[in-house]
Amino acid sequence: MKKKKSHFEIFREKVKIILYGTNTILGRMFDLVLLGLILLSVLLIMLDTVQGISSKYHYQLLVCEWIITIFFTIEYILRIISIQKPVKYIFSFYGIIDLLAVLPMYLSIFFPGASILSIVRALRFLRLFKILHIPQISHQSVQLKEAIDASKEKILVFIYFVLISTIIIGSIMYLVEGKESGFTSIPMAIYWTIVTLTTVGYGDISPQTPLGQFIAALVMILGYGIIAVPTGIVTAEFAKKSLSNTGGNNTVNSKRTCRKCHSQVHFDHARYCYECGTELPNN
Repeated sequence: MKKKKSHFEIFREKVKIILYGTNTILGRMFDLVLLGLILLSVLLIMLDTVQGISSKYHYQLLVCEWIITIFFTIEYILRIISIQKPVKYIFSFYGIIDLLAVLPMYLSIFFPGASILSIVRALRFLRLFKILHIPQISHQSVQLKEAIDASKEKILVFIYFVLISTIIIGSIMYLVEGKESGFTSIPMAIYWTIVTLTTVGYGDISPQTPLGQFIAALVMILGYGIIAVPTGIVTAEFAKKSLSNTGGNNTVNSKRTCRKCHSQVHFDHARYCYECGTELPNN
């Protein structure tokens, strides 16, 4: 005899459908409302930093922010109790973001000003990709993630080289320019090197001697290469992943669209959809 479900189990199932069911009507409606509240919350936080608006409507903005925070808190708790493995959600990427979205307002009770950190709620807009559920976007995001994972060792080695270079260049500039030009210490000279390498150039410290200006010119030119190298590494890996996933063939075939999920991303010779497994039409 089948065991009858308790009221709590029925409640958990209904909540799970709403919170995690991006393919259901209620789930999509909730996600759209959630995105609207996230956008409203971010706007409220930004408006509260505008002097003229904050002086007149600070209390009203604070009340609205607390209402949204309580809503997000209830949502976070319901997400935990509605799934079988709550620990997996808590320590997942989205789980950590959801927690960070509610913590700042509660911390502001003890640390005034911490509510500004609620701006991290903007990260919750990443859920938009899950809500839209566009196969092409999902496919490309997976390839990009794989390319970044494959590039991280090379990028770490490159960053290590850049850090060593900034220390050496900063020390040389400290010797060449000295305190008279604003290079009061090696850490200050390293700060100037980093700012110059990133092509920002605040202008608060600048070399005065011909040799220092020559070194600065070389550092500026080197800065363009520093920006281009990590981009090139990731791009190369992305292209490599794309070729390996397609076997050298074009994955996008607009003449063969899946009847179920409408995906157009699959191998030319594929019989089944790459996204959902449905049999593809012959033409």
